[in-house]
Amino acid sequence: MRLVVALSVAMVLAVFLLYTSFAGGATDSLRPSQLAGAQGEVQLAGVVVGPVEGDARGAGLTFTLRDFDGPASVPVVYTGSVPDLFAADRHVYLQGELRDGVFVGVKDSLVTKCPSKYAPKSDDAAG
Repeated sequence: MRLVVALSVAMVLAVFLLYTSFAGGATDSLRPSQLAGAQGEVQLAGVVVGPVEGDARGAGLTFTLRDFDGPASVPVVYTGSVPDLFAADRHVYLQGELRDGVFVGVKDSLVTKCPSKYAPKSDDAAG
């Protein structure tokens, strides 16, 4: 009897884990060039373009986010915690929505992509 109960509980947990993994858990990241048709809250990914101004704990931090590989960009207003690695030319991700041409970030949703020590060196450094 204990074995049947234990296996039943394990089955329920496995089904729950599978459901939460696949049922809308993952959100695709959009780039600034893809924001035009976006409705509601989305995750935005891009490169921070300076200057970075304002106060994230006050009225808001303002900066521009540009596509990784193109010229499209969008102004951003963000409040909340700021990662230590946050700076101009850094790749970031944040949740939010487009309001009147400005991307308004959800509080505490800013994440900085860590630079990789395994990235190939540029030709200039190889010299």
